[in-house]
Amino acid sequence: MTAQRFIQSLAWACLAAIGVLSLVEPTLRPVTILPHDLEHAAIFALAGFTVGLGYPNHGLRNMVALTVFAGAVELTQLYAPGRHARWSDFAVDAAAACIGVAVAVTMTRLLPRRARLERR
Repeated sequence: MTAQRFIQSLAWACLAAIGVLSLVEPTLRPVTILPHDLEHAAIFALAGFTVGLGYPNHGLRNMVALTVFAGAVELTQLYAPGRHARWSDFAVDAAAACIGVAVAVTMTRLLPRRARLERR
C-alpha cells in the first residue's frame, strides 16, 4: 500500500467514525474532558486534514464535500433517538473541516518547494 492510499484510508476511517459516533446512542459515545465544540472541531479538522492530504489536488471540492457531509450528519441526527441537530455544531464542523483541508493543501504546496530550495 502506498503512502497516498494509506492516508486516503485514514480519511475514510475518520469520516466513518464521525458518521457512526454521530448516530449511536449518546451513552455509547466516548466522553472526553474537552468542551463539546472543541471535540467537534478536533475530529472534523483531523478528517479535513486527512482528506486534504489524501486528495491534495481537490481542495475546494474537498471543502464543499466536507461541508455537505457535516450538514448531512446534523440532519440525520434529527432521526436518531437521543440525538439532536444543532446549527452551531454544523458551523463548527464545517469550518474545522475546511481549515483542516486548507492546512493540508498549504503543506502539500509548500513542502515540495521548500525541499527544492534546500537542495540549491
